[in-house]
Amino acid sequence: MNRAPLKRSRILHMALTGASDPSAEAEASGEKPFLLRALQIAVVVSLYWVTSISMVFLNKYLLDSPSLQLDTPIFVTFYQCLVTTLLCKGLSALATCCPGAVDFPSLRLDLRVARSVLPLSVVFIGMITFNNLCLKYVGVAFYNVGRSLTTVFNVLLSYLLLKQTTSFYALLTCGIIIGGFWLGVDQEGAEGTLSWLGTVFGVLASLCVSLNAIYTKKVLPVVDGSIWRLTFYNNANACILFLPLLLLLGELQALRDFAQLGSAHFWGMMTLGGLFGFAIGYVTGLQIKFTSPLTHNVSGTAKACAQTVLAVLYYEETKSFLWWTSNMMVLGGSSAYTWVRGWEMKKTPEEPSPKEGEKSAMGV
Repeated sequence: MNRAPLKRSRILHMALTGASDPSAEAEASGEKPFLLRALQIAVVVSLYWVTSISMVFLNKYLLDSPSLQLDTPIFVTFYQCLVTTLLCKGLSALATCCPGAVDFPSLRLDLRVARSVLPLSVVFIGMITFNNLCLKYVGVAFYNVGRSLTTVFNVLLSYLLLKQTTSFYALLTCGIIIGGFWLGVDQEGAEGTLSWLGTVFGVLASLCVSLNAIYTKKVLPVVDGSIWRLTFYNNANACILFLPLLLLLGELQALRDFAQLGSAHFWGMMTLGGLFGFAIGYVTGLQIKFTSPLTHNVSGTAKACAQTVLAVLYYEETKSFLWWTSNMMVLGGSSAYTWVRGWEMKKTPEEPSPKEGEKSAMGV
């Protein structure tokens, strides 16, 4: 079946709104028997859930475990980027040596490409660093609420950078998310577990996630549209940019004084964290491939709910009714926004081509 290529404006719009491509869903659903496709989707979604939730709990252990007592969040993030870079290079070499055995693009460090990707890499560093810093200072149960403003920033940046207006219903869902965020902050404060520093890091992480979605679309042509090449260059740039930060913040000295520096368990957990960081990119793409961007967003919301419940049970925490209400407002608002934008994408015709040129002129 021949499919008309998506316009660049539509692809960027889908990235910001989480809306799906109806033709892709229709094509995919007609290719395989229902039971086989349902089984594949169940396996892929389960893989995404297990990988994502495991990565959050493992990172929390590495960043804020009383048994480790390691206060080097930048080094933990740096090491995960290093592992991802080495994995990308290793898989590329394997694909070259054994063509057909591994489907992975060839990677060669081109300084000119690295410079072109550098602005995105700065946003990428902010995203992963603020994510980890947020997780260090807040509990896993509050982590989802602390980073819940990504959708709000998507709407704001869509207007500021793309000059796209948002419907009343979509704005209403953003209002629910903001309300849930503030109620969550209030309840964390009432329970005496609020970290303002962690909350600020969560807001900054949300902003960087939105910026990352926009600038990824801008930079993709530089790496021939390959997400894996972009992952390689982002993480390679990050490894270099993190080095002065490690020196300035004194984390190398803290690492030298760390009692478990020679522990195989510690380095095993660190490497496992890097593997999960690499794997989440793969399973996210896999989930979108077997479902749709819209379904991926819904799955992510449901996963966040399960993650919150697991965190409360695992850490044996007791939360108030209003605390749970704040989580339901954030998750409900995010789900409603995804549904509203998906519905609007299906009923709104393709934008005329002149506007695509306007967006290109804006550098997005």
